[in-house]
Amino acid sequence: MANNVFRLDGDVAIVTGALGRLGPVWVESLLDAGARVAAFDLPGALPSPGFQDLTDRVDAGWLQQVDCDITDRGSIEAALKRVVVDFERPTVLVNNAGVDQAPDTPSDRHTIDTLPVEIFRQMVDVNLTGTFLVTQVVGGLMADHGRGSVVNVGSMYASVSPDQRLYEHLSGTPPFLKIPSYGASKAAVVSLTKYFATLWGRQGVRVNALSPGGVLGEQDETFQQKYSARVPLGRMASPYDLKGPLLFLASSASSYVTGIDLRVDGGFTAW
Repeated sequence: MANNVFRLDGDVAIVTGALGRLGPVWVESLLDAGARVAAFDLPGALPSPGFQDLTDRVDAGWLQQVDCDITDRGSIEAALKRVVVDFERPTVLVNNAGVDQAPDTPSDRHTIDTLPVEIFRQMVDVNLTGTFLVTQVVGGLMADHGRGSVVNVGSMYASVSPDQRLYEHLSGTPPFLKIPSYGASKAAVVSLTKYFATLWGRQGVRVNALSPGGVLGEQDETFQQKYSARVPLGRMASPYDLKGPLLFLASSASSYVTGIDLRVDGGFTAW
């Protein structure tokens, strides 16, 4: 019976940025726990292989793709209205949508002195302002009805600065530079998490952040080795490593947990 606290039977969840790399991880976790899921992403966004696999095997009664631009309040309101009509009122929100920086674009690099402010602003607009707008609209509905769990996807770089030595092996001029706007925007998301947790706690809405470390993907072998050597557990995260922490925060298993930043980083930030 104790395992039932991790179930989400009867819940409706929204995942933003659902068609990207990590989006399908959150979506699949929620589906497996019994929730119906509305997958928000930009109109015309191409699904990742992971999301395409889900749509191929999950009935539309459980998973629906919904167009939504998280930087546009009107778009969010329209998407939420569709969720309420097609499913029901959402009780779980995973703010996953965000802009990161790929470490494999030598033709489009900048030094810190020449970094265009437009790049900085775009990350802040999507990662921070977009998270605020979705929380404002969807979380506000949850607060009005006295129940909900919001999980904001942060990053370990909300807590520590990037270790630029991890990227020194990458060729190209200028050298690859992990830019500051990603970590700065994610640190602000963690602060936003605490704000809404204290604002809505007595209205039955819990708000927490989940901050992953590096997730194994298409990184080059040298990066994987260097990164893993920097992690106490000695490896990068797998998608499976993220599923349990998400369900903990989304479900009643964490009914007395709000306002935290749960770092799922293999101990990276402990050093």
